[in-house]
Amino acid sequence: MKKDNVELICSISELANLFKGKSNIQGFLSKVTATVADHMNCDSCSVFIHDDTADELILEATEGLNKKFTGKLRLKPGEGLTGMAFKEERIIIEKEATSNPLFRQIEGFGEEAYKSFLAIPILSGLSKIGVLVLEHSEQDFFNSNDLMAMKAIASQLATTLENVKLLISVNENTVIEKDKITGTLHIKGISTDSGITTGKAFLMGDSQSTVFLTAEEIDYGKKLEDFELSLSRTVHQVEDLQKQMEMEHSDVASMIFSTHLLMLNDFNFSGEMHNQIIVGSSPVDAIISIVNKYISIFSESENPRMQEKVQDIKDLGHRLLRNLSTEVHEEGNYSGQIVVARELLPSELIKITAQEAEGLILFGGGATAHITILAKSLGVPVVFTDDRRIFDIVENSPLIIDANEGHIFINPDKGTERKYKRHSAGLKISPEEIAGIRSRTRTKDGQAVKLLANINLLSDLKNAALFKAEGVGLYRSEFPFIIRNNFPSEQEQYQIYKKLIDQSPGDEVTLRTLDIGGDKILSYMRDIEEENPFLGLRAIRFLLKNKRIFRTQLKAMLRAGAGRKLRIMFPLVSSLDDLLMAKEVVEQCLEKLKKAKIKHNSTPDIGVMIELPSAVLVIEEICREADFISIGTNDLVQYLIGVDRSNDHVAWLYTARHPSVLRALKIIADGARETDCDISVCGNIAGDEQLIKILIGLGIRKFSMNPVRIPLIQNVVESIDTGEAEKTVETLLKFGLVKEVKEYFEKYK
Repeated sequence: MKKDNVELICSISELANLFKGKSNIQGFLSKVTATVADHMNCDSCSVFIHDDTADELILEATEGLNKKFTGKLRLKPGEGLTGMAFKEERIIIEKEATSNPLFRQIEGFGEEAYKSFLAIPILSGLSKIGVLVLEHSEQDFFNSNDLMAMKAIASQLATTLENVKLLISVNENTVIEKDKITGTLHIKGISTDSGITTGKAFLMGDSQSTVFLTAEEIDYGKKLEDFELSLSRTVHQVEDLQKQMEMEHSDVASMIFSTHLLMLNDFNFSGEMHNQIIVGSSPVDAIISIVNKYISIFSESENPRMQEKVQDIKDLGHRLLRNLSTEVHEEGNYSGQIVVARELLPSELIKITAQEAEGLILFGGGATAHITILAKSLGVPVVFTDDRRIFDIVENSPLIIDANEGHIFINPDKGTERKYKRHSAGLKISPEEIAGIRSRTRTKDGQAVKLLANINLLSDLKNAALFKAEGVGLYRSEFPFIIRNNFPSEQEQYQIYKKLIDQSPGDEVTLRTLDIGGDKILSYMRDIEEENPFLGLRAIRFLLKNKRIFRTQLKAMLRAGAGRKLRIMFPLVSSLDDLLMAKEVVEQCLEKLKKAKIKHNSTPDIGVMIELPSAVLVIEEICREADFISIGTNDLVQYLIGVDRSNDHVAWLYTARHPSVLRALKIIADGARETDCDISVCGNIAGDEQLIKILIGLGIRKFSMNPVRIPLIQNVVESIDTGEAEKTVETLLKFGLVKEVKEYFEKYK
């Protein structure tokens, strides 16, 4: 029988289907082993999960071996071939397993009947989850293609099996309640420039006193049948939601609702609710009791990965209650509601947005870059605040949030409601305005200017096309890394970059390599804690220290760019040395792909993001070695002025209207012109209607921005005379005071 490994790698949807059915965790794992065994045409497939407390590998499911050993067979790391694969984090493949001295025969288990052996460690980021083991009666059954296929499958299953691991370790705990306050309240928060919305408050919680699930003052079903209907609706809704997310956000939403589906199919979760109702509890009380029990367990755990699941649990409880309601909300989602929560992980923001939340209010932590950028891409208004009163409001209180200015209105008066209703109506772009966007942009005196799109998610490509971007000037590749619970594989990254390149408007696509660190942190790398992350192991520094991750990403990009013009850009380059070292890694990847005879782009343009003062001072050397440069003004301003833009205490000092910033831009533009190096701007000032004139006056003709800014910037550019812009620059460069620069802009705005 033919092995179907290629189909198994590519079919994420089939793996998602394993969640269907009313199985518990063991039932789910049994389906995993059966599915993998069937596709790979092997005689046996087993899953071992690591118990962190006991430091043992436990057999959780098997197909083809004695199932009586499930939950009972335990191996120490390094014990047997399976234990050794786990301990050394390496794949073990054997033609004749029983002849290997490490092989451990377990009486009655049945492994002695098999010869070929393949063990793949399951890793989630830097965490060890377990081992996937395949066996076959034929000698030398597994080949190199099988090895690659199963490595990809282990990567695909890693996040879900990590969730399984957390659920297996759950025990019991309790609940508390807190008083609420009412009344009209205005809170000034931090703007994210992501829009304005209205809705009713849903408190996701920020502490033990506010995190627990409560019921609304509405009517709910009172019978066991009502609960069963609510559960059935919830399962189908989450399954449909996962399918929808796979279609709309395949780059960041793979298996993103896996915890929800596992919990719904776990007898200790939904099954216990069922049992409580049978012995006399109302469905509402049963749901709240079990959900809050799990919230308490997860929130009090010392394991940060379990703490992260608190939002998932409350989210499920919210959906179950809405589906139990005898009134409205049969959809069970967050439509009509503004979610109030602690600072969310990017993956949690994706989940809540997918369930049609009107907006979010997030407590503490400052307006982190990844949440702010994601909010704009997802079209959901988000406001940050450090005012704890936000958690003391009554559930379902009317709210208005103005994320453009950072305002939160609780129980707003009629005048405020009318004001924001008019304002929101004025923000919509009419079909006539969209039809008026030109495909090419020129200044008043006929100079060609190229307006490109910044892309964060693949879904941003719709706006890039709608607003007639001439290409992609910056693709932030970190979001598939930030959203997931482990590093995406080369194949997963390839699929994302290929879609991006194939669907991009224009012929120019710039892929920026992974930029993490500072205020963009991977949740699965918590062991990298730094006192000052903005000056630490981030961006190109991280990649040069972790070359395996770097090479994986570069190979995926090079493969995706086959037959197309490809531009690869390195972030946070501090010196010519950084650029040369990074280019050397590119050459290594090109050589490997060539030897393997894999289609790829053999002549990519290599560029640098100019964000550091040190790079500004060696700009000509960098420009001579690079094919292009792009000015990342968000970080450049931060490092030039020495202001952490996410620090509320000093954020008011952060401004691009600073003499040092203008002079640095002049140095960069001159360096690019002297060396004939292609130059663009991809930071926020590219979409600033005042500063765009300065950039044009400096000789820059290429700008990348949020696609929705293109119509406005196009109109501004077409009103600019380049000669006048050059004179404006000359005037501004003479100023030495921030006050002088700001007053000039105020006078001529």
